[in-house]
Amino acid sequence: MKVLITGICGFVGSTLARGIKAAKLEVEVFGVDNLMRLGSEANRDLAQDGIRVFYGDIRCPSDVENLPAADWVIAAAANPNVLAGFDIRSSTRQLIEHNLFGTVNLLEYCRQHCAGLIFLSTSRVYAFRPLSRLPLEAVGRRFAPRFPEISFAGLSAAGIAEDFSTSPPVSLYGATKLASETLALEYGAACGFPVWINRCGVLAGAGQFGTAEQGIFSFWVHAWHAGLPLRYLGFGGQGFQVRDAFHPDDLAAFVLKQMDYSGSDRPPICNLSGGITNSMSLLELSDWCENRFGPREVISDGRERPFDIPWVVLDSSRATDAWGWEVNRPIASILTEIACHAEENPDWLQSRQT
Repeated sequence: MKVLITGICGFVGSTLARGIKAAKLEVEVFGVDNLMRLGSEANRDLAQDGIRVFYGDIRCPSDVENLPAADWVIAAAANPNVLAGFDIRSSTRQLIEHNLFGTVNLLEYCRQHCAGLIFLSTSRVYAFRPLSRLPLEAVGRRFAPRFPEISFAGLSAAGIAEDFSTSPPVSLYGATKLASETLALEYGAACGFPVWINRCGVLAGAGQFGTAEQGIFSFWVHAWHAGLPLRYLGFGGQGFQVRDAFHPDDLAAFVLKQMDYSGSDRPPICNLSGGITNSMSLLELSDWCENRFGPREVISDGRERPFDIPWVVLDSSRATDAWGWEVNRPIASILTEIACHAEENPDWLQSRQT
């Protein structure tokens, strides 16, 4: 089996590459990356793990067409920022070129080689307005939805399920991923290759270059340890907003199940996340960091950011029921891994801003 991973030098792509290669020594793993994302240069040494890295950009059809044939493509290259297109780092056109037109090029590659596609999507395909208006209450040091007052399909105490609304607005970022999902399923049905879509929650672990917009767990731990400014932004500036986290090792375990499966009777779209047990508010994350590194001040800033949501926890029960998938890395283990990395690399964030 030959596996192509796009964005292979990113945090998720490189972890998947090493995980797949370690689990299946006979599998040939290679990938492509344009190395434009901060920190990606650090992962160019995959050759020592028997993994080939090609320099290229999935936005360029000829770069994709010239890649060796593969049996599976794992689409891990994207602009992952929900504010993309409206910040100083990218334009709306660049966002769409990366996340949608790049997908089209990969789908043409899959059509040419009859390669299966595993598309890494996002929780941000779910409708923004109902999630931003959830009735919430402060329970301890976090927000909790008042579920008896909520009647949205696809939302329960277990989290946001796959049948929750994807009606716009979902952000331009979310729209590019949702459109890519639709195109992938249509290409797969028309051209006869398998397509699996994994809507991922917050991935976190050592070696991730996190920011305040994505990779928040890694960013917060590294910034706390390095003494960099931190803010509780929006929602009253209290830090009660909640996210859940899971490790890319658990994602790799799921992807391996998908590549090994030859049937077509399992759901093509699944949420993958840490769930309620791996969820945490920013304030609770600060408590963890204080216990690990000592106290420090976090600024309260009530200003709202576009498309920010106070409570996002995905329900991954479909993946468990259909695939027997479980989260093996508890959040305490993930945070400890990141903290050890921060202690060993105290200038991690600053070194990737130059």
